[in-house]
Amino acid sequence: MGIDLYLPGITALQSYQRMVGLIHWLEQHQLPCIYQKVLGIPCPACGLQRSFIELLKGDLIGSVKAYPPLIPVLFLFALAGLHLIFRFNRGASLLKITALVIGAIMTVNYILTIIGSF
Repeated sequence: MGIDLYLPGITALQSYQRMVGLIHWLEQHQLPCIYQKVLGIPCPACGLQRSFIELLKGDLIGSVKAYPPLIPVLFLFALAGLHLIFRFNRGASLLKITALVIGAIMTVNYILTIIGSF
């Protein structure tokens, strides 16, 4: 006996088709990077959209290759949400440390991206 998830009017196949449709739509409607168009160099968040789409597809390696800070940023958002609900004892400190680590990851990623673009 398995656990059946019941959503009124939506089958598992329909949910899958909707997710595939959403991913396809996101791939076709990515926002252009104004920063890169104006300055000619990648912005600190270049690759974020591609990384998120790869993560939605289930391609963790492709997601990390496209934009390494995405998964830590998603972790930070989840941690912040949980802290707001459960009020962890050292939650604020953990959020600050996590944000600093993510900032360092973003900085290193941006430097490597700039070096690689020349």
